[in-house]
Amino acid sequence: MHVATQAQSPEPFAATRRGDDRADRREANRAIGVSAIGLAATGLAELAIAALSGSVGLLGDAIHNLSDVSTSLAVFVGLRLSKRRPSETHPYGWERAEDLAGLAVALVIWASAALTAVISVRKLLEHGTTSHLGFGIAAAAVGIIGNQVVARYKLAVGRRIHSAALVADAKHSWLDALSSAGAMLGLIGVALGLPWADGLAGLAMTLFVCHVGFQVTRDLVRHLSDGVEDGLLQAASAAAMEVDGVKHAHVRARWMGRSLLVEVDGFLNGDTTLAGSGAIGLEVERAVAAAVPEARFVVWSARALPS
Repeated sequence: MHVATQAQSPEPFAATRRGDDRADRREANRAIGVSAIGLAATGLAELAIAALSGSVGLLGDAIHNLSDVSTSLAVFVGLRLSKRRPSETHPYGWERAEDLAGLAVALVIWASAALTAVISVRKLLEHGTTSHLGFGIAAAAVGIIGNQVVARYKLAVGRRIHSAALVADAKHSWLDALSSAGAMLGLIGVALGLPWADGLAGLAMTLFVCHVGFQVTRDLVRHLSDGVEDGLLQAASAAAMEVDGVKHAHVRARWMGRSLLVEVDGFLNGDTTLAGSGAIGLEVERAVAAAVPEARFVVWSARALPS
């Protein structure tokens, strides 16, 4: 079995780490950087046209795009902090910094929802006008395309490397694409003679924002409260039980940022030798790693069946 002490390795569970995540981190940073540059340009252009036209739908979309830049910065900081090595004060390392960065993304989503709602209600109550509709519709179209490309890119990377923070940021970008579509519909409505359509579009976008904010917050809270996906423990336990010599297995798991730690307590016959339990542990780790591809660490502990 693996017995890793702090003197042997400054990293917890180093003996059971599966793979090197430096390439994943580089890809994540690339996704963040590219999307931040693109969304900053799109958001500033929409902000200028929103100020010219007076469209609250377009203004809300510009706010969402620019907030994506700030959330990308939060995710980048979280990725950087998660690289810190374990210490006496943080023996498990800093990998959960990514989930904390994801909470910052969630807070920005909720704040943008509140701001969009206030602006939309004010325009409906004050019967504000909207002008330069052609420029506004064109800007919204650019927002739809840009946000869809960015969202799909970040979502693919986030899911592949199991980064809840990057997935949350991708959902924020997807949300912005819906905001752009709502802004476009509102402006088209105004062009068709419905002056209240722009304000109504802003309120509709607020509902979409709240829906995504709830999903993002729920997933992050599950990570931070040591929740795992349905079926994961059952798959790991079944894999461990298939190894010869394992009479019973008790499995625990928790997410630490992008790293899933799976701990297996295996119950063996009391006459099993230390060398034998170590060999069984290696087979269990291989079996669990194959059954649960998300697992970055698999830790084995041997226990004797009560006589």
